Amino acid sequence: MANQIIVSKFGGSSMADEAAMDRSAKIAHRQNSSIVLVSATYGTTDKLLELINTAQEGNWGTCEKLLFNLREKHFDILANFTKDSDPTDKLKALLKELETLSRGIFLLKECSDKARDQVLSLGERMSSLLFSLSYKKLFPKKDVVLLDARDVIITDDKHTKARPQIDVIARKAKEVFDFSPERIYISQGFIGKTEAGHTTTLGRGGSDYSAALFAQAVNANVLEIWTDVAGIASTDPRICKGATPIHEISYDEASEMAQYGAKILHPTTLVPAMQKNIPVFVGSSYEGDAKGTWIRQEVQDKPLIRALAKRSDQALLTIRTPKMLNAIGFMGNIFNVFSNHQISVDCVTTSEISVSVSIDRSMMEHKALIKDLEAFGEVSFETGQALISLIGNKILSTHGLARDLFNALGEINVRMMCLGASAHNFNLLVAEEDCNVAVQRLHEKFIENCK
Repeated sequence: MANQIIVSKFGGSSMADEAAMDRSAKIAHRQNSSIVLVSATYGTTDKLLELINTAQEGNWGTCEKLLFNLREKHFDILANFTKDSDPTDKLKALLKELETLSRGIFLLKECSDKARDQVLSLGERMSSLLFSLSYKKLFPKKDVVLLDARDVIITDDKHTKARPQIDVIARKAKEVFDFSPERIYISQGFIGKTEAGHTTTLGRGGSDYSAALFAQAVNANVLEIWTDVAGIASTDPRICKGATPIHEISYDEASEMAQYGAKILHPTTLVPAMQKNIPVFVGSSYEGDAKGTWIRQEVQDKPLIRALAKRSDQALLTIRTPKMLNAIGFMGNIFNVFSNHQISVDCVTTSEISVSVSIDRSMMEHKALIKDLEAFGEVSFETGQALISLIGNKILSTHGLARDLFNALGEINVRMMCLGASAHNFNLLVAEEDCNVAVQRLHEKFIENCK
């Protein structure tokens, strides 16, 4: 194990306070982690976003209160680890940078995407400093290297949702890392920089993605994602009491779960791991000895339905026009509009003169998108929808699946369904008010009754 390269990522709940950091440090040490990436301390990213919005609104008094609260929170944690001047000065410098940026936003009454990324990066930069002190306190003989992730994660200049430059990252990793059993690198998730040196972020939830990028770059043996939940469950336990832990799941299945609403993993996390065939472990830093979930290329157990995922706040967007009838290239033109606006479409169905897609309800406010689509025909929305995904194996070749599904749903109306693009999922769009009951019935039919 000591010769393996283990990349471990700990989320915000695992960085909540001194106790959480110490608990996470012990897990990282037990796992012989080579690289540890951390999120901002719990709730900090939300506070930083609130600070940005408040500064833009011109309310400096509230900004000062937010800055004070962030300062107190991080210095309270620091006091439990050390009173040395060097880390104290480093934390002060980070908080000073935050205040300076906030004042600039306040004076301009606006925040560019570049400034937003710089502000949000401070959450991870502060938490990684504190976590490195926790680790040093518990394991003083270990060589703890606090690494700036921006020295490795090089991206394009699309601020707030930057795209990593994989080849450059691999080259940087070779320059930066010098692994040994006595050394551990502690760094930040979520952040990177352009080749010109400007700080970027990978988007909300990008810490998981960062960990996968590091794992890919160093050819890691294992990628670990530590959260506040002991692995992946067959569905949301808050919805369905019969939800059960999944101890092993394939890349394909886990990717579908992440894409269609499961909150354990960020949807892009698995792509770098899949490309290098790196096993991924998902566990809880609060239950370090729990079995958790392993995600692998190949798994032994391949049930018809492994899990159900739910995505709320969906809308059904329909474009109607007689021009579609026998028109070559019409569909391609419509989907070019979604592509140009960088909007993901989940499910699609067509008729002779209309096409319907499921999208996040927030897209109804995207006026430029709607205007471009209206050039093709009449655009209408149906809101109050939720997307349910049945995720498993051999879904396309299993006879009677649709019959059993609709029998289980009973009187619940299915507004739209999508089957055929993947052998690993069957998507249904139902009214939000019916969604939880639908998940419960489907889970009972296809998972609880099939044990």
